[in-house]
Amino acid sequence: MCILSLNVHAQKKERIGEFYFSWGYNKDYYTNTDVSIQQPSLNNNFTFKNTQLVDHPGWDEALLSMELSIPQYNYRIGYFIDKDKDLAFEINFDHTKALFKNDQTVRMVGTYNNRQVDSSFVFSKTGTGTSKNYYYLNNGANFLLFNIVKRKRFNKFSKSPFALDGLAKIGIGPLIPHVENSLFGQKNKQLFQFGGWNTGVEYALRSTFKKHLYLEFAGKLDYAYYYGLHVYEGTAKQAFGTLEFILNLGYTFPMGPKRTYYNR
Repeated sequence: MCILSLNVHAQKKERIGEFYFSWGYNKDYYTNTDVSIQQPSLNNNFTFKNTQLVDHPGWDEALLSMELSIPQYNYRIGYFIDKDKDLAFEINFDHTKALFKNDQTVRMVGTYNNRQVDSSFVFSKTGTGTSKNYYYLNNGANFLLFNIVKRKRFNKFSKSPFALDGLAKIGIGPLIPHVENSLFGQKNKQLFQFGGWNTGVEYALRSTFKKHLYLEFAGKLDYAYYYGLHVYEGTAKQAFGTLEFILNLGYTFPMGPKRTYYNR
């Protein structure tokens, strides 16, 4: 007599996707930049050469006593389309601030009041009249990127309830700056605008606790090209690179369609 034995396999259904979001703050370092100004009605077409930019973190002043969105913040919203393949798409936004360093000596080249100029002067907000100058992306240089994300799991360093992952990101997207400036005593109308494009690469280390809550530290390189920025009776354009350090607190959870797994 022949006896046939059957192995019974336990079935388990799990979500194949993974959704995550995070909020945090950043510190930024910028390359020098040339800022070209065109004011046709004033017969002005000149460039501020090799100007220095600084950031304004805000979180280092009095974070708990101000709105969370006033300092240089950032958020990430992403979805791993298949958590086994560790590939995700992400909306990546950095509220960065880029300001002309006050009291720096700036070289100005081009046409001003229909006259050729090539001279240097101190660019200062503390001046009066036509000597009062500032140029800020102060409510945001505002980098928006649409990223592709690849995750590397460091299983060697992961022990329940802790997991360590590396995330490599690359993306491109629009710039949404808020421009605030006064050039030779003439102020612009402050507003948010679409003002160019940027591209960036980022690498993050993510420490996840109990499968959901995570802390993420990232380094990022971004290149931004701005154009059509509002100044009094005209526009400005400029480009600069950014080195950014980011610390985020986030939450992740399974999402999407289910896949059946069999336990032997």
